[in-house]
Amino acid sequence: MSQFLYRLGQFAARRAWLVIIGWIAVIGILGGVAATAGGTFSTAMTINGTDAQTTIETLEAKFSDASRGIGQVVFHKTDGLPFTDEEKENITAALVSVHELPAVDDTVDPFKTQKKLDSNARDVADAPAKFSDGQKKLDKGQAKIDKGLKDLAEARVDLADGRVELTAGQRKLDKGLSKILSAAAELQANKEGVEYLIALATDDGDPENLLPGLRYQLTLINDGLAQIAAGRQDIRDGQAEINAGWAGIFDGEQQANDGDKTLARAQRKLDRGQVKLDDARAEFASARIIMEGAAKFRVVSADNQTATGSVMFTTPISEVETFDKAAVVSALSGTATENIQVEFSQDLTRSLGGLLGPGEIVGLLVAAIVLFVMLGTLVAAGLPVLSAIVGVAISGASSVALAAVVESTTTTPILGVMLGLAVGIDYSLFILNRHRRQLKAGMPVAESIALANGTSGNSVTFAGLTVIIALAALNLTGIDFLGLMGSVGAAAIAIAVAVAVTFNPAVISLIGMRVLSTKERRALADKEMYDSKPSTTSSASVFATRRPLVSLFATLAVLGIAAIPLLDMRLGLPDGSSEPTDSTGYKSYHLTQDAFGEGVNATLLVVATSPVPITEDNELAFQAGATKLIMGVDNVESTVPGGFSDDRTIAIFRVIPAGGPNDVSTQNVVHEIRALDAEFHAALDSSVNVTGMAPINIDVSEKLSQALPIYLGTVIGLSLLILMLVFRSIWLPLIASAGFLFTVFATLGAVTAVFQWGWLGWLFDIHDPAPILSFLPTMLIGILFGLAMDYQLFLASGMREAFIHGKSATDSINYGLRLSRSVVTAAAIIMISVFGGFVFSHTTMIRPVGFGLAVGVLVDAFLVRLILVPAALKLLGPAAWWLPRWLDRILPDVDVEGAKLERSIAHQ
Repeated sequence: MSQFLYRLGQFAARRAWLVIIGWIAVIGILGGVAATAGGTFSTAMTINGTDAQTTIETLEAKFSDASRGIGQVVFHKTDGLPFTDEEKENITAALVSVHELPAVDDTVDPFKTQKKLDSNARDVADAPAKFSDGQKKLDKGQAKIDKGLKDLAEARVDLADGRVELTAGQRKLDKGLSKILSAAAELQANKEGVEYLIALATDDGDPENLLPGLRYQLTLINDGLAQIAAGRQDIRDGQAEINAGWAGIFDGEQQANDGDKTLARAQRKLDRGQVKLDDARAEFASARIIMEGAAKFRVVSADNQTATGSVMFTTPISEVETFDKAAVVSALSGTATENIQVEFSQDLTRSLGGLLGPGEIVGLLVAAIVLFVMLGTLVAAGLPVLSAIVGVAISGASSVALAAVVESTTTTPILGVMLGLAVGIDYSLFILNRHRRQLKAGMPVAESIALANGTSGNSVTFAGLTVIIALAALNLTGIDFLGLMGSVGAAAIAIAVAVAVTFNPAVISLIGMRVLSTKERRALADKEMYDSKPSTTSSASVFATRRPLVSLFATLAVLGIAAIPLLDMRLGLPDGSSEPTDSTGYKSYHLTQDAFGEGVNATLLVVATSPVPITEDNELAFQAGATKLIMGVDNVESTVPGGFSDDRTIAIFRVIPAGGPNDVSTQNVVHEIRALDAEFHAALDSSVNVTGMAPINIDVSEKLSQALPIYLGTVIGLSLLILMLVFRSIWLPLIASAGFLFTVFATLGAVTAVFQWGWLGWLFDIHDPAPILSFLPTMLIGILFGLAMDYQLFLASGMREAFIHGKSATDSINYGLRLSRSVVTAAAIIMISVFGGFVFSHTTMIRPVGFGLAVGVLVDAFLVRLILVPAALKLLGPAAWWLPRWLDRILPDVDVEGAKLERSIAHQ
């Protein structure tokens, strides 16, 4: 590799403009691709296979509108008075106009929505009285029917009595008629006999004077017949009365039967009314459960001074063009008046923005100052910065172009810029510093460029490869967005290395001797050759070797104290409260929180899935049953049903917890709802899942916690292997790796103290302390490992070289420190400056990353590499360089510093 880089340096020096133009062409091509076909960046962090992400994917598949992007707008009265009708109409009109925009699918008017919510609440409140009135009417109707049935029953009794009386009268009448008929027959026979006797007596002349007696008897018989005739008339009259009675009976029975039918119809109608009332009561019981669950949900605050509207886009929010969001913001901003404040959620206003903000530029300026102080010339100081900018331009354009085909987070390109700047400057500096030493020793420019590229360039390549491996290993976590960030960071490092060993030599060749200050060039002209090797005082003791125990324990104490906050570290994802206080996202977040409670910003989406479609008849009961189960969880403020999937197998619920997105109570709510799965199966024959910010945070944190030991073990194992290969030692790799762990613990402790506890918040603009970014520990481990190995390689190479050439163990340590500590110190200060600039980044998610890297480099370079490791090596003495012979034989010989190349050049 050294020979290849030597020849590459020669080529770059001889064909400087070709190399420079080639890099400019690469920037132009990638920049053009990024500008014309570049993608957009998402703020969402997803992990495939987790419950929250799987739930989101299910919703997108089952709900036709689930993938629509949603933005929120907050309207707030600043005069302390409720919204007037005119103000409400203006806001409604603005939302209607937004609905007409091509990218907008729908809008939600808060005042209409709240009016409907209030109306539903009143309906539920009035329902018991209405049910009571309805029941009273039904009871009154039932009483009438019961009275009618009673009257009919009494009438039927009377009719039955009448039948009995009429039957008895008929028998009596029939009996009387029989007697009359019998008497009439007897009298008629007697009459005929008397008339016969009278006729005989008359014919005989009545000799015995019988005629008077017979005539008297006939008179009596006729009188009897007359009486019988009158009796028969009475019988006929009685029969007529009986017949009339029977007609009355028949008519009464018909009326009773008609009454039965009428009452039966009335009873059926009343029964249907009772069923409807009972069904309404059952629906009301479900509706009351649902309304009680949603009682605290509002879109217009109780004091009528804050309202939240929503804008639904036709595409996912990550695919909505910036100008479409700007059109929405512009249209709704027009409702702002002296008394109305209008703020927007992060989804509508957050964009990638510039890759470099004021803080990052200040960091670059500090790095430039450090370079100028170290190198003594503006030309030389500007070269590392220029090389870094070239690398960043390429990696940044590549990230934007890559986003067109791979979903990337907003932190991905910024991380590439951060690493590209810091590492690009340092790597260029290492080569430039070696070149300057050689020039001061009298070496020709072209030869010096090639040799610096073959020696320090080899170290840079090896160090860069270490960082690349560490970052690429983030893919081992199985977390897509983290693996992508690692890959982009690794690509940025690879580009920085490529620029350092090609573009850097080309520009150096054009600069020529101007990389030296005027004083240095004058000294060379006067033949005052500088020795590129350290002076004889190079082995003078440093504090770490003079007081090893004090250095060791003092450093461990400082690191231990710094690591204490790590015990309280919690992981989370950023929300609106982490935005700058003057941003509309921050204002929107807090206006919403103040008006509706913390939980509104931590809304959970609970999904109940049934194996069979939920019918319309059962949907209310299903929603009520699910609401009852969810509301039984502690710290749940409200539960609002959100409808059913297209195939009616999934019901969604908007659940608002009592705490904010990163509160422990909210995380407990998520765990408890997930634990309700068995109860959902038992009560509703369905399963339950949860998604939202808190569930995603939980799943991300759990996934990372599972992956972190594997990743950390990989990194530590890699550290041991690399250092063992390079330095042919057992103890040095162990000490260096342990030092790396101390760096990680102290760094994460400092991050926790500042960003979670809020210490020095006034300095770092930490206005709302919150849990640490969930992927930060893993990301810091990967990046800091690579940088720590860089510093260890540069410092320990000189120690190893001195020890091999016969110096004592202590002198070797002092020699190596004095040989490289100035450039390592400068490189560390540059990295701290660059990373520190990102602490004030406009992208709040990148701030803790910048802070953690700045503190990590500070701790690792100045405490661990320059004090802790040298002190430990001093205490070990010659044993620090011990390696078993069998292991020495099987390990390949790695020439990191290009010593073989340097020796071969010296013999030519």
